[in-house]
Parts: sequence; structure tokens; C-alpha cells
Amino acid sequence: MFSQPEVATVGLTEATARDLYDGDVDIYRTSFKALRHTLSGRDERTLMKLVVARDSQRVVGAHMVGRDAGEIIQGIAIAIRAGATKAQFDDTIGIHPTAAEEFVTMRQKVAD
Repeated sequence: MFSQPEVATVGLTEATARDLYDGDVDIYRTSFKALRHTLSGRDERTLMKLVVARDSQRVVGAHMVGRDAGEIIQGIAIAIRAGATKAQFDDTIGIHPTAAEEFVTMRQKVAD
């Protein structure tokens, strides 16, 4: 979606995944102020979420609100289409400092 801030999504939403997998999903979410905004003093934040099927640990959805979301989600779409697991995301070295690296550094699940 072309908006300000940018909104990008690929795969299943959290609600759809919970229905499809009978609630058996793990959600990883982060909200942060990008380094560029920390230095500039702007109060803009970025939100990212991964939706993971618990049994297979496949990433089945990804969502982002923030700068460059449309560009960043393209790479995540390829990973989801290829059947990437959360462990494979975790084993990927992110480019630092970028917002995109947050997709491969999310380790804490959101409580059910």
C-alpha cells in the first residue's frame, strides 16, 4: 500500500493464520525508532511482525509499517514463498544498521 507511513504485508495475517492453524501460531513483533530518526530527533517509529506456524516453524506472514516497507517486504516475500523457517530467518545475518535487519533479529515471541 502506498501511504505515509508505508504499509506492507505478505502472506497470512495473524487472524487468518490462527484460524487456519487452530491457534497454533507464534507471533514475533517489534516496534522501534530507526537509527536515522534517533540521530535526527524525529519521533517516527517502525512496526514489524512475523507470523509463524508453530508445528513446522515456517514463516507464513510478515507485516511492516514504516519507511521503505514496500522495498523491504519484497525480500521477505521470497523467503515466505520458498518456505523459510523461523530458524532460517534467525540464521541470516542482517545488514547493519538497517530497519530490514529487524526481520532476522526478532527472537522474543509475543505472549498468546
